[in-house]
This record gives sequence, C-alpha cells and structure tokens, in this order.
Amino acid sequence: MNVVDLAHHAEEVAPKLLGAVLTHEAPEGTVSITITETEAYSGTADPASHAYRGRTPRNAVMFGAAGHLYVYRSHGLHWCANIVTGTDGIASAVLIRAGRVIEGEDLARKRRGTKVESPRLARGPGNFCQALGITAEHNGAALLTGTSIVLSEGEPVPAALIRVGPRVGVSRAHDWQHRFYIADDPTVSAYRLSPRAKPSGGA
Repeated sequence: MNVVDLAHHAEEVAPKLLGAVLTHEAPEGTVSITITETEAYSGTADPASHAYRGRTPRNAVMFGAAGHLYVYRSHGLHWCANIVTGTDGIASAVLIRAGRVIEGEDLARKRRGTKVESPRLARGPGNFCQALGITAEHNGAALLTGTSIVLSEGEPVPAALIRVGPRVGVSRAHDWQHRFYIADDPTVSAYRLSPRAKPSGGA
C-alpha cells in the first residue's frame, strides 16, 4: 500500500503523516489508529532532539534507515513512538503525538481504561502507544516491510485543515514551529509550554 515518502527531513514528513494509519496486530487483537498530531525532531541540529548530542545506544535507531520505529520511555512512565525519517546515518524522526482509533476500540479501551472517552484513547504520545500496545520491544520495528506494526496510507488531509505551532512540553527549542495537527480534531492534545522552557531562536 502506498505510504508517505519518509526519506526527507522530519519537518517535511511530519505534516504528511497526518491521516496516515498505524496498525498493530498483537496476539490479543488488532488496533489501527489514524494519526492526527505529529512533531518533527531534526537530530543533531535540534536542541530538543534525543540525537542532539550524537549517537548513543538509546537513540541509535534514529540514525538508521527511514521507516523504522524509535521507541523511548518518557519520564520513566510512558512509552513514546517516533517514525524515523531522512537519510541513513543522519538522525531525523517524527514523534506521533495523537490519533483517532479506527479499529479495535474495545482493545484500545481495555489497555487505556474502560472509562476513557473515545477522543482521549490515543491523545498524547504516551496514550497513543498504550492504546496501540507499543512498548520497548517494538523499538526498531520496520513499519514498511514488517508484519506486526505497519504504517499505511489513510484518508488525505486537506492542506486547509493542517495547523502548525510550537512543540508541546519541551524545554529547548520550544518555540520551533514543528508541531502539526488537524484543525478542530477532538483527539489532538492541548498545547502546553514546559515550565523549564528556555529562550531560543525559532526554526
């Protein structure tokens, strides 16, 4: 199935991932989520990127080929998923911030909590991963050639509905306009400025 061309800079790919679908076929069932919010992280050129200070065992996947999943633990609590973009050897990735569950809602709700409302099932990067069942074991997963977690083309999002703004909750380069989301979509997370945000030059 046709998908977004990921072999470009993260800030070019991030808006094009809106409307694309991530599907995870797990032993307990299948969940598919349409992506509604993303953030671009530009590797060693981006103070907010995990790759800013160079390659480490933790961020090695970011320096690999486009189309793989980079999964990390946030604040010791939640798993977050990034889609690696760009050129092999140069770190670049798009954080998946939110989405709309389009298949397997019962399983997603079981993972997230039975009282969680539908728009909140995959709102926020940690909730997105929890609803989809993504954990550390999926770090490095091939999204274009694999079988359990697959990135596929969804319904195109009209350019008029795509909004751009600063990234959520980062302390460095917080004012960079690298967050992309679908306007008026109830699954999109609220903007929040980090209390540790430092002044920076916008990119």
